[in-house]
Amino acid sequence: MTKWQVADFHCDALSKMLMQSALSFEDGALDVNLERMEQGNVGLQAFAIYLPEVLGRGKFEHVVGQLEVYRTRVEKSPDRLGGVNRLLWREQVGEVGQTANPWGLLTLEGVDGLEGNLFYLELCYQMGVRIVGLTWNYANWAADGVMEKRGAGLTERGRELVRLCNRIGMLLDVSHLTEKGFWELAELSERPFIASHSNSYTVCPNVRNLKDDQIRAIIAREGRIGLTFVPWFVKQEGEVKIEHLLPHIEQICSLGGEQHLMMGSDFDGIPTYIQGLEHTGQYPRLIETLLQHYDEKLVRGWLWDNAMSYLGKHLPEGNL
Repeated sequence: MTKWQVADFHCDALSKMLMQSALSFEDGALDVNLERMEQGNVGLQAFAIYLPEVLGRGKFEHVVGQLEVYRTRVEKSPDRLGGVNRLLWREQVGEVGQTANPWGLLTLEGVDGLEGNLFYLELCYQMGVRIVGLTWNYANWAADGVMEKRGAGLTERGRELVRLCNRIGMLLDVSHLTEKGFWELAELSERPFIASHSNSYTVCPNVRNLKDDQIRAIIAREGRIGLTFVPWFVKQEGEVKIEHLLPHIEQICSLGGEQHLMMGSDFDGIPTYIQGLEHTGQYPRLIETLLQHYDEKLVRGWLWDNAMSYLGKHLPEGNL
């Protein structure tokens, strides 16, 4: 089968490498590593900075620790040829997928580690982060996550953070936000936002999935939705196979999302897997399944074109 480029908008390899200092980006213990990116022809991988609960209260030093993991153990450098290029600017998007090395995009999954200090957000931007999700599953200083029973939205400080993101060009991610927080962010955001790793609630009623009106809102704003491979976001019970992703695709597309769907695997953030889709090197199996049901143009859009067109329009300009 012809090699197809893949863009994946969510993985947790950095937090796994932070917690296991012996891991290298070539290690088979990682779902996403350099060899598996090559096997899966993953031309762009978003690397989330996620602070595991075992670290306790989030601190900026934990964020910087993962930025340092990325810089020293994942990113290509003059003395390290086997790594990823860093995607920062709109002008670079045309190069992605055209170079020998794949590309990486830094995201922040929850702002707990910013400790309520908006200057830390600006530092993250200066150090290469380009997409921010306000929460993980629970409440922090900026917003409530979906597992917080009270279901509140953004705090006033969280609103300030969104306004700062608007000003400096940081893109926003609504995966993990409560419904109330989703709609508040939708009102405040001046740029199209994404749900980096969420599926359809109509198909699988998990609290982390998106309801139809949320999907419509993302589509109406020209945002993007990352189809995720978390088994319990795909199907409520029983063995999960690649084919079980298809109803989520159908539902999102039925709402007008053919050009707004992309991939957001959550590899290295899950303890169990879709059968046959256990790491990023197995993307060809997903492609083969999709091509049995959809035409090539649609499949290429979901795997690559939709994600890249979003970044080509909405990443900040670097004036390179």
